[in-house]
Amino acid sequence: MTTALTPNARTVLESRYLLRDEEGRPVETPEDMFRRVATHLAAAEAGWGGDTERWAEQFYRAMVDLDFLPNSPTLMNAGRELGQLAACFVLPVDDSLDSIFDTLKLAAKIHQSGGGTGFSFSRLRPRGDIVKTTMGVSSGPLSFLEVYDAATEHIKQGSFRRGANMGILDVTHPDVLEFIDAKRSGGITNFNMSVGVTESWMEKAAVGEMYDLVNPRTGDPAGSLSAGEVFDRMIEAAWATGDPGIVFLDRINEARTNPTPALGWIEATNPCGEQPLLPYEACVLGSINLGHFAAGGTADLERLGEVVDLAVRFLDDAVERTRYPIPEIERLHREGNRKIGLGVMGWADLLVQVGLAYDSQEAVALAEEVMGFVQVRADAASQQLARERGTFPNWENSVYGPKGWNRPMRNATRSTVAPTGTISILAACSSGIEPLFAVVFHRKVLDGKILLDVNPDFRRLAEAEGIWSPDLAEAIAAQGGVRGLALVPDELQRRFPTAHDVDPEWHVRHQAAFQKHVDNAVSKTINLPRDATPRDVRRVYLLAWKLGCKGITVYRDGSKTWQVLNRGRPSGTDLGTTEGSAPWAGEDREARPPNRGQSLLEVCPVCGQASFEFAEACGKCHSCGHSTC
Repeated sequence: MTTALTPNARTVLESRYLLRDEEGRPVETPEDMFRRVATHLAAAEAGWGGDTERWAEQFYRAMVDLDFLPNSPTLMNAGRELGQLAACFVLPVDDSLDSIFDTLKLAAKIHQSGGGTGFSFSRLRPRGDIVKTTMGVSSGPLSFLEVYDAATEHIKQGSFRRGANMGILDVTHPDVLEFIDAKRSGGITNFNMSVGVTESWMEKAAVGEMYDLVNPRTGDPAGSLSAGEVFDRMIEAAWATGDPGIVFLDRINEARTNPTPALGWIEATNPCGEQPLLPYEACVLGSINLGHFAAGGTADLERLGEVVDLAVRFLDDAVERTRYPIPEIERLHREGNRKIGLGVMGWADLLVQVGLAYDSQEAVALAEEVMGFVQVRADAASQQLARERGTFPNWENSVYGPKGWNRPMRNATRSTVAPTGTISILAACSSGIEPLFAVVFHRKVLDGKILLDVNPDFRRLAEAEGIWSPDLAEAIAAQGGVRGLALVPDELQRRFPTAHDVDPEWHVRHQAAFQKHVDNAVSKTINLPRDATPRDVRRVYLLAWKLGCKGITVYRDGSKTWQVLNRGRPSGTDLGTTEGSAPWAGEDREARPPNRGQSLLEVCPVCGQASFEFAEACGKCHSCGHSTC
């Protein structure tokens, strides 16, 4: 059986995923890769008397049909010596040099295996605090975050991609202002950064009340600040640099997100914020391509449910078959909570196919319907696995246990919405729950040609309207979208908004709609236009708080001073045409800013811009703000 991969997808697979010989040449086909992954995971079925060949075939078909794909570490490492299949990890950073550098060593191992790491630096004593063992003073948490950042700069994840981190600091930490402003001077390139806040703090910020800072070493008060002024500082920094975001700490500790509160308080997430985890916890992710589930003007829930059932089983088998970097993580993941994160991609494609504009209340309502269905079906699938295999080992003392909801579950959490940057390229679909980045855009290929990449749904509909032509494609590429373009009928303009056509409020409303039916959290880029003001960032952050999001980040177009956009046709190049929802990720080794890390594939894997530089592998492209996860 041959998979319907686009040339873009095959290029990515050959560059990053397929097995290679000693000279670096691929020795497996994409179909071989899917077979390798399916066979490796289905071997877990034997432990419960299952038919391994039957499940291997079903797993293979779901992947080869591009209906479902697991996170990149599973595709890269399943059936290989490394064998580490999880994408998301959170590690503890306690207030001692031993803890700080032991954690850094472990993070290096995780990065080499393809995983991303999150840390809370909130336990570290503030800058200038006493260090009794040396009679010196502390350099503060930001200094150690910078050490982690520098180490990550020199670590390649499994020789495929760079390391990626999330750094979180509680808003009550005495060094919070230094943390908020950390990216204004540049230098930190391998971290996304977020401030941890609570409902009560947000209420104070909304009215400008004072709040207390706390020294984490002693627990004693360490002064006070105006919550309103700190909130303003966060907004101004996010407007300027895209960081920090906000993590709502009490929300990521609600029952469905932290169903084992006896094990501790969740204080950090993975690099893109969608996976809150306890220290030493991990999670395996996978995403369903919703663009394959349109039927009769709406979503085909019956067939979607069948893929949800299979995906939950796939991910639970992945938990069983992964090789963990240290025993502590194995104990908390495989032998503890068995968290999985089933999500979706191709959301914008589904909306186009059912005739809904992304920026419409009908689209938001469909988001709630579809993700609500996925959540209920994933819960049922995990309950069925619990009957077949047993509950997750920490079930007894969880909210699902006999003293709580008394609902047998195989997995402590089931759902997560990840950004799916690379796997959406493989599936040729839109990324995560994002709108389309562009309807037509230019991309540079290896031989120096510039190709027009055309959304296939738009071309199909434009041909049906009798308006398709190369000149139309060039006109669309010149401005990046079709809204306001007189050559395009109003109905097509309505159905094909791009990320920058959509008012930020609709971005937040989509995130909130999905969050209502997701156990963990939702990764979403809230795009802001170049001329957005800090007032617009404030509006986004407050709306996310009011609508129940568990975290929020923004990206203002042009907020990096050396951004190079690639919307128009570059001069002096040949021009061809190709099609695909997801962009190609070829190489462009031009326009590289100095002293910045480079990714292996120097083109945004979400939007395909060729002239950019990634400073954060799981963070934001400095040209477009998209994530590479």
